[in-house]
Amino acid sequence: MAITEVGVYAHLSPADVEALGLDLDAIRRDIVGKRGARDAAYIRRTIAAQRGLDAASRLIIAVSRRGTGWALGTAGLAVAKSIENMELGHNVCHGQWDWMNDPEIHSGTWEWDMAGLSSQWRYAHNFRHHMYTNVVGMDEDIGFGVMRVTRDQPWRPRLLLQPLQNLLLAAVFEWGIALHDLYSERDRAITSEGKTAETKAFVRKIGRQVGKDYVLFPALSGRRWRRTLAANATANLVRNLWAYLVIFCGHFPDGAEKFSPTVVEEETKAEWYLRQMLGTANFDAGPALAFLSGNLCYQIEHHLFPDLPSNRYAEISHRVRALCDVYDLPYTTGPLLRQYLLTLRTIHKLALPDNFLKATSDNAPETASEKKFHGYNQSGNSDSGGSIGRRGLRSALRAIAAQSRPAGRRKVKMCGSEPAGLRVPPRSPVEAGYLRRAAI
Repeated sequence: MAITEVGVYAHLSPADVEALGLDLDAIRRDIVGKRGARDAAYIRRTIAAQRGLDAASRLIIAVSRRGTGWALGTAGLAVAKSIENMELGHNVCHGQWDWMNDPEIHSGTWEWDMAGLSSQWRYAHNFRHHMYTNVVGMDEDIGFGVMRVTRDQPWRPRLLLQPLQNLLLAAVFEWGIALHDLYSERDRAITSEGKTAETKAFVRKIGRQVGKDYVLFPALSGRRWRRTLAANATANLVRNLWAYLVIFCGHFPDGAEKFSPTVVEEETKAEWYLRQMLGTANFDAGPALAFLSGNLCYQIEHHLFPDLPSNRYAEISHRVRALCDVYDLPYTTGPLLRQYLLTLRTIHKLALPDNFLKATSDNAPETASEKKFHGYNQSGNSDSGGSIGRRGLRSALRAIAAQSRPAGRRKVKMCGSEPAGLRVPPRSPVEAGYLRRAAI
């Protein structure tokens, strides 16, 4: 079963949870106070660079006569579409730049370069997904309604094809998201007229999008229309695959927990913060990879502060990692390939009926509950140095992992690496300073 009490699962007292919430509120206030000209310049430079890359790439595709020119232009177009989709479209529609009061760079006016409507996405994503992150039956982004990614979802015979369905979804990701958002908006509409209006708006957007990429630009290329058509189709495919990879690695690897609907009943803001930290995952990225992912390599930070500027997430991540040390919580991250392989394992494994699986819905890598820790003596648990401090989820996971190993290996492994999908990064000078201040 999914987690029913977030604080209990995290091995934190109610006072600890509230203190964590206050610490995260302090981070938010600090970043809001720092927003200004530097951030505005960043987003305007990004928009200009993305549009310049898009135009240059299309020009190269149109005028080049060799395959290398076509490949170069197509690659540039794919990168431009990825930047527009993630660092611009996704983040602008989250309201990260609304504070600028720029009518062009505003969540209410931005329409992105993909099949779905921004307005429909904002409700399905900003509200349904971010408010009810990984709450089974409430967050429709858990498997996007077509795949099983937790044992809390019942198995059906059609799921035997889930590995193939996963490949198809990756290739047509923008269309899957577009339909997902349309169905969510139609469910919200009260009248049949409202449902019809949403469908018509969706069809109009598809007409504009298909007309631009597959009619207008090929037609402008004259006799070379096939090259342009192929380039646009390839760039859209690459963008779809990249967006799929980033989103799946942020939500479905081991360590991204699932929750029962009871957790949102009378949920406090601090408990909401904690659920975001437990329900999402990061992947390791340098500045270039972070930019290409829309800074969604920092999915934990994004879910904690979805409306703060994305260029601030790297800075925020140091402080969130430090808080994880203070409260003995796991900070779920790892190399991109590793996070995806863990996700892929879940997708392939859960295509099978439960009686083919070893673990239960209380202690599986992708699904856990408080029952996972039955028999774990929190007060008696200590690290290899024998010190007793705040004993949170990180220590509990270490203890459970040690108990599952042969007795002769437990002592060595207790002070080794974290369980799969969970990694404690080395402390940076910023983190060390934060921890010193927190201890005072």
